[in-house]
Amino acid sequence: MIRLASIICCFLISGCSSVFFFPMSAHILTPDQLGFDYQDIYLETNDTLTLHGWLLPAKGETKGSVYFLHGNAENISTHVQSVYWLPEMGYQVFLLDYRGFGLSEGKPNLSGALEDIKTGFNWLVKQESISGKPVFLLGQSLGASMAIYFAATDHNAQNHLAGVISDAAFTRYRDMARHVADQAWITWLLQYPVSWSIVRQYDPVDYVAFISPIPLLIIHSRDDEIIPFEYFNVLFDVAAEPKTQVETKGRHGMTFNDPHNRRILLDFFERQGQ
Repeated sequence: MIRLASIICCFLISGCSSVFFFPMSAHILTPDQLGFDYQDIYLETNDTLTLHGWLLPAKGETKGSVYFLHGNAENISTHVQSVYWLPEMGYQVFLLDYRGFGLSEGKPNLSGALEDIKTGFNWLVKQESISGKPVFLLGQSLGASMAIYFAATDHNAQNHLAGVISDAAFTRYRDMARHVADQAWITWLLQYPVSWSIVRQYDPVDYVAFISPIPLLIIHSRDDEIIPFEYFNVLFDVAAEPKTQVETKGRHGMTFNDPHNRRILLDFFERQGQ
């Protein structure tokens, strides 16, 4: 614990946004091991990095597309279980690994990851399979926090998105830095100084209102042990209409393991797809 806290402290003091990223290169599984078809997708960023993702085609008639942004650790192979069930419901899913994650090149950082999200979205909306069908942006944890900024600031996103789903986003990057520092005695006294050094220009709470008029669904579990539940109401209060708030139960990142929560997501898709 002391060693981990020291490492965290050093990164936080440096003000380096990569403290929020804990990538893993190896894939734990692939969608075919879960019984689903998929395509490997390789894209090139403006700074000439190759990104990797998976496209899971819908079974039967395609009702819409879901662009999924995972959390800060590991890679798409450990997050696919949040969305692998959607193709059976008629929704194709595109999962992207940010730079430095999985098979994507480069080293992770916040501005780079946001550029990667843009690269993936621009590719997705050009696919024939989405023609005339709604496109949804679904983010979890750090992915939700970045999704809020992206949806609020990207012109192409504003033109194409039928809905945004934020599952367990935080308010500010410095809020999370302070929360992490507060978890260990060795960094407790530094929780405010280190938070001041963290990047501020992408804070979700400053942008969530600008997602409107795109419908927004904000989800957070009261049992979340990683992202404080208190951020849930702060983001919802600041967000503009149309917006929906859903409080869930269960561990961080496990929202869509629950059939009830899957139904809530599908109902949101269906309302916006009409």
